[in-house]
Order: sequence, then structure tokens, then C-alpha cells
Amino acid sequence: MRAGAKFTIVGRRPLFTAERIRSKVAALARRIDRAYRGSDLVLVGVLNGGVLFLADLARELAVPARIDFIRVRSYGIGSSPGNRIEVTKDVETDVAGKDVLIVEDIVDTGNTAAFLRRHMETKRPSSVRLCVLVDKRERRRADVDIDFKGFQLKKGYVVGYGMDYGEAHRQLPQIYTIPMPRGRMRADGAGK
Repeated sequence: MRAGAKFTIVGRRPLFTAERIRSKVAALARRIDRAYRGSDLVLVGVLNGGVLFLADLARELAVPARIDFIRVRSYGIGSSPGNRIEVTKDVETDVAGKDVLIVEDIVDTGNTAAFLRRHMETKRPSSVRLCVLVDKRERRRADVDIDFKGFQLKKGYVVGYGMDYGEAHRQLPQIYTIPMPRGRMRADGAGK
């Protein structure tokens, strides 16, 4: 599929249904509750894709947590994300001495996740961990530890539940695979 090409979700079978996603988010929340019992937790959602996941995850948690957001942009050519990453919106919460949990929709190459972990560590938190809904290993370049992972995906391009193609399809309650986009993609967090 070339950049800018239209496709339809109508009639496609979801890779992960809304019910399966809800169940996975609830299971992740139980694991996070056990890991952070008695801690000073800050959830850091990665904009824009992580918003839906963060909202659902936060509502499932029993442990108290602050919520903040970060936005990054990665630069690459074609459908391959680049290595140059910059923060376009940083967290506003002082995370020094607190436990930080980065909440991300998908890790693909690992470049963005590795960058985010290093960036948050410069703020002197007590700990930095990563929670990811979809761990996709097809194009993994960076060695990144994912502390809490939902689904594993060997390959494919996915949209829905926060994940997009050209900023479209984020709002879908289910996750779908689509044909791999070809051509130049915009500089954002896509292909993380």
C-alpha cells in the first residue's frame, strides 16, 4: 500500500478483539498492582498512541498513581523509522525519587522505547519500567526490556486502539492488521 492510499476496516476480522484487549489490560493491571504496592507511582503515557491504553489501564489499577504524558517524534525515510528522536512534549510531573512506568501502545524497532527509558532516567526517578500493549519484534533494532507486555506479534502492521496509519483508525476499539504501508511516512512516533 502506498502512502496516502485508502483502505477499509469494514469486513476485516480483528487481530485482537475489544474483549480480548480488556482482558489483557486487566491482567496487566493486576501484575502492576503487585509490583508497585506501596510505591509512589507515575504513569507516563506516550502520546498519541498510548492514550487509550493508558486510560483503560489506569482505571483497572488498585494502586494510586499520578498520570502524565510525553510526546516524541522520530525521523525516518519510507516506512522505516529513523534513529533521530526528539521530545516534543515532556512530562510536567517531578519524577525524582518516584517509580515511573512508561505506558506505550506498541514497541516495534525499540528505538523510541530505549530513548524514552534513557530520557526518563535523566530525571532521577527511583525506577523506570516499560508497559507495552503490543510487542512487535519484526523490525527490532534496539535491545529494550519490556517489563509488562500484553500481546506479542511477530510481524504485521496494526491499527486500532490507539495505533494509527496517517493519524486515522486510532479510535477503533479492536486491533486490526492492514497491508504494510509503502512510501514516505510522516515524522512522528510511528514505527516505534
